[in-house]
Amino acid sequence: MGIKNYLIEGGSGTGKTSVATELERRGYHVVHGDRVLAYVGDPETGQAFAGPPAGADRIVWGYAHWIWRVDKVRAIAADTTHPATFFCGGSRNFHKFLDLFDKVFVLDIDVETLNRRLDGRPNEPGFEPAERALVLRYHHTREYLPIGINIDTTGTVPSVVDDILAQLT
Repeated sequence: MGIKNYLIEGGSGTGKTSVATELERRGYHVVHGDRVLAYVGDPETGQAFAGPPAGADRIVWGYAHWIWRVDKVRAIAADTTHPATFFCGGSRNFHKFLDLFDKVFVLDIDVETLNRRLDGRPNEPGFEPAERALVLRYHHTREYLPIGINIDTTGTVPSVVDDILAQLT
């Protein structure tokens, strides 16, 4: 097990990437899970999928099968060369490696702030009204989120990171 490992999760638009970038700016070891660990696969078996089955809703299916490579998570978490490692991103198979984390932080915002953030995404490749509706539904239901320390991300990114760091002891 690494010295300290932390998971920073949250729904789309809650600020996971911004928090990761700020932690890196401050000199922390950060793993951008959505960039280096994620793929589309079966949350239980880890089997990779090329795409949704015929007739499946592409957006809903994609969100439900966005997972991390468990072997890579375990290997990075076992690395003791960093005093702390922050894993930032979303994964539908977090239950397969949740035991590796000293603390889990779940980023959250009010729906008005989420809508403003999503307004900035219309030109993002693949972001369409159906995806926005799904993001808002998951925000409401908290589907696919682990239980952890809730962090309000409506403030500035530095203040959000300060809030997270204050809870590491």
